[in-house]
Amino acid sequence: MTPDLVAPADPDSRQWIAPLISTLATLPGAFFAYLFAGLSGMACDSCVDAQADRFDSSFDRAFTVFGWGLVLSLVVLAVSWMLPWQRRFAPWRIGLAVAAPFLVVFSGIAFGGLVDWP
Repeated sequence: MTPDLVAPADPDSRQWIAPLISTLATLPGAFFAYLFAGLSGMACDSCVDAQADRFDSSFDRAFTVFGWGLVLSLVVLAVSWMLPWQRRFAPWRIGLAVAAPFLVVFSGIAFGGLVDWP
């Protein structure tokens, strides 16, 4: 008989706390950031032609970057939920759970920096 070389899984019943807190911060943050970014397209409604063209081209690029940033934050949040519920994945789970809301904030900052505001 060969001994079992693989240690049994060490489940942890508290692994859901970090993803839950991250979800409660990330989803409302992403909603309000998306609302702000979507409504900020009206910032240049009264601009003249040249200024409006610069704003529109920078806004389109910035909104694309912003959208992909939000998608990335939601993917990171989903991965933090989907990791196996074992203690050896706790650092990864906590790291991903912390990273998700910061990606939303970073996406908003990147959006604000990329737009050529009037």
